[in-house]
Amino acid sequence: MASYFGSRYQLRIVYGAYVNLMVVLALQVFMGNARITNLSHSAFMGIGAYVAAICVTPVAMKAISLPNAPWGLSTFALDPITSALIALFLTGLFAVLVGLFIVRLSGTGATIFSLALLVIVHSIFLYRTDIFKGNQAFFGIPQVFTLASAVTLAVLMVFIVRGFRESCWGIALRASADDEVGAASMGVNFFRLRLIAWVLSGILLGVAGIAYAYYLGTISARPFYFNHVFLTLAMLILGGMRTVTGAVLGTFLISFGLEWVRWLETGPEVLGIDLPEVLGLSGVTLGAVIVLTMALRPGGIMGDREIEELVLKK
Repeated sequence: MASYFGSRYQLRIVYGAYVNLMVVLALQVFMGNARITNLSHSAFMGIGAYVAAICVTPVAMKAISLPNAPWGLSTFALDPITSALIALFLTGLFAVLVGLFIVRLSGTGATIFSLALLVIVHSIFLYRTDIFKGNQAFFGIPQVFTLASAVTLAVLMVFIVRGFRESCWGIALRASADDEVGAASMGVNFFRLRLIAWVLSGILLGVAGIAYAYYLGTISARPFYFNHVFLTLAMLILGGMRTVTGAVLGTFLISFGLEWVRWLETGPEVLGIDLPEVLGLSGVTLGAVIVLTMALRPGGIMGDREIEELVLKK
């Protein structure tokens, strides 16, 4: 597979794009239907990744990477499937406990709450080095996933997210987001619908975290913070957060577009012209994408339309 894509580096870029797609799809479940901005998604991804990593890493490797782990965490190792199931259960449980509070907040309040949640979880990852290793590498995770695994999970997730969007829950949730009073008068319990979407989003983010850990074999707290939050938000905003098609389109446009921008950062030679190094160009580009999209096309490229609606319209 690596030879097909030309190099292991290119394979890793493609794999990363599919992991980001899982994250953006999970974001769309809540943000696209409840119309509430969630900034804590990288925290849920990190929980899934770390729980799976702690459960699946061989005891011999834990003796090196987690010599002071509490609660006997370094004394056992489970198979990848069991570890993943435990990770998803704990991620889902955490989503339920947090969701009971966040779904009762207003849009701005919920967004601030999610931001605080991200900071809290990242601080735990960072400073409980006896469990999570902080910014140091947590290594020794069995690399049991391939690109085919990521593609399969991403495709399955597309169907799950699209199914939720078109279900009675998704339709009612979008209706309540547009008019809470009107939806409540029709008997719609939008608190319950928000909680369902929030928990589903959290579990899917846990899946993305597991896919990340099971492929790289090494994780740290650094990737599960602001840089990743704004990267994936930009993907969803560019494509259009109200549709699954928009989530897919935005993810791939930015994933591969940023690689081209990073190449320009290095000061390459183009058509015989030596371009200067422009450090930070990728960050500026990402910020420009968010600002320009929100200013010129707030609904993103796809707006409210899925791909089949565009095809049938033509």
